[in-house]
Amino acid sequence: MQARKKYVLLGLCACCWLLLFYWGGGVQVRLFKLLGRPRGEVVRPWPNWTDRAFLPGYAQLEELQTGPGSAESPNQRHQAWTGIYKDSRCRMETCFDFTRCRRRGRDGFRVYVYPSEKGERVSESYRKILTSIGESRYYTTDPREACLFVLGIDTLDRDQLSGQFVPNLDDRIKGYPLWNEGQNHLVFNLYSGTWPNYNEDLGFNIGQAILAKASLNTEHFRPGFDVSIPLFSKEHPQKGGERGWLVRNTVPPRRKYLLMFKGKRYLTGIGSDTRNALHHIHNGKDIVSLTTCRHGKDWEKHKDARCDHDNLEYEKFDYQELLHNSTFCLVPRGRRLGSFRFLESLQAACIPVLLSNGWELPFSDVIQWNQAVIEGDERLLLQVPSTVRAVGNERVLALRQRTQMLWEAYFSSVDKIVLTTLEIIKDRVFSHISRNKYMWNALPGGLLVLPEYSTHLAHFPFYYLSLGVSPGQEFTAIIHAVSPLVSQSQPIMKLLQVVSKSKYCSQIIILWNSEKPPPHRSKWPPMPVPLTVTDGRRKTSSRFLPNVAIETEAVLSLDEDTVLLTSEVNFAFLVWRSFPERIVGYPPRSHFWDPAKHAWGYTSKWTNEYSIVLTGAAFYHRYYHYLFSHYLPPSLRALVDRTSNCEDILMNFLVSSVTHLPPIKVAQRKQYKELPSPQGTKMSAPWANPEHFTQRQECVNSFARWFGYMPLVHSQFRLDPLLFKDQVSVLRKKYKDLERA
Repeated sequence: MQARKKYVLLGLCACCWLLLFYWGGGVQVRLFKLLGRPRGEVVRPWPNWTDRAFLPGYAQLEELQTGPGSAESPNQRHQAWTGIYKDSRCRMETCFDFTRCRRRGRDGFRVYVYPSEKGERVSESYRKILTSIGESRYYTTDPREACLFVLGIDTLDRDQLSGQFVPNLDDRIKGYPLWNEGQNHLVFNLYSGTWPNYNEDLGFNIGQAILAKASLNTEHFRPGFDVSIPLFSKEHPQKGGERGWLVRNTVPPRRKYLLMFKGKRYLTGIGSDTRNALHHIHNGKDIVSLTTCRHGKDWEKHKDARCDHDNLEYEKFDYQELLHNSTFCLVPRGRRLGSFRFLESLQAACIPVLLSNGWELPFSDVIQWNQAVIEGDERLLLQVPSTVRAVGNERVLALRQRTQMLWEAYFSSVDKIVLTTLEIIKDRVFSHISRNKYMWNALPGGLLVLPEYSTHLAHFPFYYLSLGVSPGQEFTAIIHAVSPLVSQSQPIMKLLQVVSKSKYCSQIIILWNSEKPPPHRSKWPPMPVPLTVTDGRRKTSSRFLPNVAIETEAVLSLDEDTVLLTSEVNFAFLVWRSFPERIVGYPPRSHFWDPAKHAWGYTSKWTNEYSIVLTGAAFYHRYYHYLFSHYLPPSLRALVDRTSNCEDILMNFLVSSVTHLPPIKVAQRKQYKELPSPQGTKMSAPWANPEHFTQRQECVNSFARWFGYMPLVHSQFRLDPLLFKDQVSVLRKKYKDLERA
């Protein structure tokens, strides 16, 4: 009897051991891997999704991407892809002709758009793309100058069931004499494939063309050649775009809801498995995951048992209210890998949690997405709530701030999406003069950091703080002269003496814009610093052209009739060294919205609020000279030269658009005023012209239209010297002259 019990017990133990080995093998493997991990190796918060040994009990990615009724296998899809994209191994070195771009150096990057044929149908989104290229500084109307070519035929929607599908593209593009199997061509696409598989079939052979495509699969993405772009709607703005929704340094960083999703649920076909499972994480409290199957013409024919209940829950929450009040936003794949919710989440500062396996994220070549999103796995949906709960407050705030930086730098308008695409390709063509990853992923963003100026971070005013460096301790004064020199008592003579006495002044450059030739050097007073007179070519905008003679980081811009003291100059320079990315100066102006005229207004009234500091007496970084000349379009500079006006307003627009900050006004004597023109000169002061003020009003509106929004920022901030105007003896003050005058 005892022996029988012993054998039964041994048999049970053996069975238990076999069951544990069969079902718990994966746990043992993981345990052994944890025990055998080398010291110092970082434990990932998410499993390695590419390691399928980790996920033995889950469906494979290919199974999820193959909906019911689809008999196409992954191998068949791959063969279809390689059949259409015969140059799937293309790289810049093998499928791009660099000689077309390097004929004129870095300036040789020009983009030609094929003219659209008469009666050609072009969608609203593609029209915006072509407009962005046509208004960019790279556009050319001469194909012989072009480095890159863009089709005039709409290639955005390649779904054969779409009303915007353009047939017979293969035959049409082969008729272009410059097509050359797609070499040096750029093809834009938002939608590819059709029901039921929605594969990446464009319906024509792109050959060796660069593909700028939304919802790109990593399997088909050609690294360093193609460009992944975001999916955007036809309502996406051409220029400017709305600002992000995050208030700076919002504390606490978490919102009412931890995680949200509200969108369509597909009952059949590709993408249905992912969205059909979202209801499992909904708790109606801090996690709101709502889907509806009420979409499409015949949804009721296919609805399942959950449809009616889901539709009722769906109507209880407002989508915009959820966006504004959620910390994390689920961005699951739809029929295709990309989703409109990706850009919506970025703008709302709702941290995207991606559930789209195999999606090559937009501009992945340059953007470090791990600083802005959380990448999940469609097969591990139930792990998402615990993962986002584990993210600390500091990390949440950092992720949300990064969403705003990326939204405003690259995604808020079609212009920015298109220009980012072109700049990425340009950096590949001129790889020896290109932006590094830090420039792309730090404020103000890669579009506003021109590598032609420099590729060193320390040469830009935006990076001083992060690098722990300070700007130089000297400045260059540039005096804009328009009046002929007829007397030694003219204001410019006194201004030269005042500025040259500053211990921080390195040199003085007189930009001569008078109709008469500049006087001989002997006519100018002797000074302790070098004096250079350069020809401004009688162009008002020339005061902001890059000048190789400027060797200092700081530039003091002055009008010839500016009245200042040396102590005022010194104090303003010290203030600028603390804010090197901004304009720091004296004469303030402001803008306002006139509801009666539905236009922007301009005022010179002295108030406590301002948004402009005139460059007739202001410090700024010399890099803005380069941006003014190479970033702004020639049309705006031509407007300035044609009216001989508004160059100071345009510079304020530019700097505020870069920094999203106002200029800084410093202490100024109340006696400061504009002086009449010297005797013996025919030219009158510009402000004496009754059209001067009207022109400035028009300039403000013209500049706002080009930027697509109003970049000027109001401020009531003014910096004064210590003890300024205090009831203390003037003799005890450092800048005593400011109060004696």
